[in-house]
Amino acid sequence: MNEYELQVFDEITDWKRKMKKRSNMLTRASKKVQARVNDMIPEKVHQVITDGIKNMVNATLTGSDYTTKRHQGAGLSLLERDKLLKEKLAAYRKTAMVEGAGTGAGGIFLGLADFPLLLSIKMKFLFEAASIYGYDPSDYEERLFILQVFQLAFSSDHKRQDTLAIIDNWDSRKQELLNMNWKDFQQEYRDYIDLIKMAQLIPGVGAIVGAYANYNLLDQLGETAMNAYRLRILKTPPAIS
Repeated sequence: MNEYELQVFDEITDWKRKMKKRSNMLTRASKKVQARVNDMIPEKVHQVITDGIKNMVNATLTGSDYTTKRHQGAGLSLLERDKLLKEKLAAYRKTAMVEGAGTGAGGIFLGLADFPLLLSIKMKFLFEAASIYGYDPSDYEERLFILQVFQLAFSSDHKRQDTLAIIDNWDSRKQELLNMNWKDFQQEYRDYIDLIKMAQLIPGVGAIVGAYANYNLLDQLGETAMNAYRLRILKTPPAIS
């Protein structure tokens, strides 16, 4: 490993430690409330929502496939790939902020439109990230990895730790994901963003909340994606001399 890769390895270690930390008390309490609400929703309703999210994600994946430039990181060092990703993230953050402010200013109806629009922005960014780090997002396995990165960024403590373990041991565990659990995927995502995005529907403050929330959600996704792909590239720790 070169000097930068040694630095990155230390950063990944710190990031993994952060991923394994418990959420704060408010987040844990809200998760319990949301779990009770989910238990009260009929299974048929869950199935309709699950199918909707699945179709939405698949449509977004297909669209992102056509608009993502292939092999963006070809010939680049890890330092150069990280720099390029940060530049892309800045652009996507700005797009998400504008979208959040616009839908937030429109009240409840436009606020509801934020969900699929923001999902599309997030997935497109993850396709860009895969390409920058040397992976082809048109491959089925790479799309599974993208969905794992997405889930790692937006899930509960327990699910986050399970997903981190899968990403940390991708080559040996990817076969477990041949059948994606879409119900878990949609519930984790919805539960994570419900409290963050609910205030976006309030007239008068929706635009400010929408812009701020989308900025932070993209920032979190960017940190998760960068470290997940770094972790995958640097499969072994540096030798201790």
